[in-house]
Amino acid sequence: MNLYRQVHKQTLLPLQLPYYARGAAGAAFWKSLRHQCQASGDLGELQAEGERLVASPPVELTYSLFALFRTRGSRLEYERVYFAKRRRLNTFALLSLLDSDSEAADVYFAALLDVLWSICSEFTWCLPAHVGEERPVSETIDLFAAETGFALAEISLLLGERLPRMLRERMAEQVEARLFKPFLEQGPYEWEEARHNWAAVCGGSIGAAALLLLQEAKDAPRLASILERTERAMSFYLQGFGEDGACLEGLDYWNYGFGYFVYYADLLYHRSGGEMNWFALDQVKRIATFQQKCFLGGFSVANFSDALPEARVQLGLSHYLAEKYKGEVAVPPERLRAEYSRDHCSRWAPALRNLIWRDYETIHTEWAADDFYLEQAEWLISRYEWAGDMYGFAAKGGHNGEPHNHNDLGHFLLVGHGQSFLSDLGCGEYTRDYFGADRYHYDANGSQGHSVPQIDGIMQNPGAERKAVVLEQATSTEECRLVLELSAAYPCEGLQSFRRSWVWQKTGLPSLLLQDDFQFAKVPGSLIERFVTLIKPDLSLKGTFVLRCGELAVEIHYDAHQLNLEVYEQSFRDHFGNDVRWYALDFSLLKQEMACRIDFRFAFVQLEGERRGRE
Repeated sequence: MNLYRQVHKQTLLPLQLPYYARGAAGAAFWKSLRHQCQASGDLGELQAEGERLVASPPVELTYSLFALFRTRGSRLEYERVYFAKRRRLNTFALLSLLDSDSEAADVYFAALLDVLWSICSEFTWCLPAHVGEERPVSETIDLFAAETGFALAEISLLLGERLPRMLRERMAEQVEARLFKPFLEQGPYEWEEARHNWAAVCGGSIGAAALLLLQEAKDAPRLASILERTERAMSFYLQGFGEDGACLEGLDYWNYGFGYFVYYADLLYHRSGGEMNWFALDQVKRIATFQQKCFLGGFSVANFSDALPEARVQLGLSHYLAEKYKGEVAVPPERLRAEYSRDHCSRWAPALRNLIWRDYETIHTEWAADDFYLEQAEWLISRYEWAGDMYGFAAKGGHNGEPHNHNDLGHFLLVGHGQSFLSDLGCGEYTRDYFGADRYHYDANGSQGHSVPQIDGIMQNPGAERKAVVLEQATSTEECRLVLELSAAYPCEGLQSFRRSWVWQKTGLPSLLLQDDFQFAKVPGSLIERFVTLIKPDLSLKGTFVLRCGELAVEIHYDAHQLNLEVYEQSFRDHFGNDVRWYALDFSLLKQEMACRIDFRFAFVQLEGERRGRE
């Protein structure tokens, strides 16, 4: 369904402020929200952040910070200041909307004007990592430049004549100069045909900014030209999903890319009077259900690819989708709400919609135990509840040429009571090399940082041709089963077959059976089974190895006559630049053969202080 072909035939209606206020007058809506007791948690966080920021002097972006990426490959120093400015923008704009009468409101509004002026004066809205030699900086449009234009356009509409006319004109001029003009005159841009988050965020933000700023009759031809391109970008974005609706970039990028797709699609839907409706596509509905399938218990998620091990949900987006697809998209538990300060990138669009799209009257329940097999992604995800606690298992096939790829075919996770026992390290610190030739030297990305074997000293290679073959998949109330052929992942000439089988047993305290079968053309020099955990091992017995967290533990049963266990403490730099310890559990095959079978059993057990009634 190519909606962009309809653009020149469609009359778009002006966007009215009641769109943002559930049909009410704008000022009345914000005032009522301020006095709604259910919103006190959200507004308290926002107020606290406003008080903190007013007391903190603003920090400006400098050339020396900008140059660090070129000279050292480091991103965090510039980005911390950049995102801190966006945090000031969001906080002061939202507080100005919520309150226009008090003395504090005058302080916040003055601070808002200053940060708007500062952002309009930035050398570029792009991050240094996204500026290259291919285009002049003035013609470059990245994720954050597009987001910034969307934010300025929406803030201008919401605050209207409260903003000085000169500043409103400058904001519009900057969006025109930094987004609309280069987009129409210097394209096409690579991301316009991307099958991942860049198409949705860049295209969606530019399209949203145009829908917000170009509302007069004289603007119609220019708006149509922009939307024709952004609609095409949306169609490419959706091509990155299979029929199962899985986001191969991980849950964080579902929130990001699909979130901006939804923000744009909703604006388009309203301006077209419901005629241009991306939400009518079955594929979009399936993508909308992805979030509820990823959680394994507590905050732990199936975080394959560049995703964090724990996640929170944007309640505004979640409530919008639950309303749009009643009975298909589940309302998330309240406890999973992402607090205001959690988004380290300080994105305006979700921050606003967490207030205006959130239904404070909705009933929140825990997500139920369930099994999900995402056929195109080749992910198996299971939530199992026993005695009031949730246990989770996830395993993946797929291929090693995915967006934000990790070399992780055959990797798997185990979670109990919200604690990850066998883990995925998630996304590391983004640097120049992280997205360059050395990407798989990083433990978070290479197979050395995943629960997969090292065969004859060789790890998995990247590339779409390095793919798994699903041999068997089945789920029932008692167990989940997945069998993969994984030999194509390894550039081993002598490896004829590597078959990995999981059986997730869901009776009483759950357990996982893992069986690896290897066939070689010649005897290999070595074979090491590696499992990854963030838990420091505290107990080892011959034939059993225990990972313990509080009263819950996972026993790893293996044949001590077949395998020798060694534990290595490692560290990696996480996405926020923190050093994080992790542990490699390496089980080395003692006797090499041309054919071998290795069995493991991972069993959840209760230790001292067992709850009454458990067996």
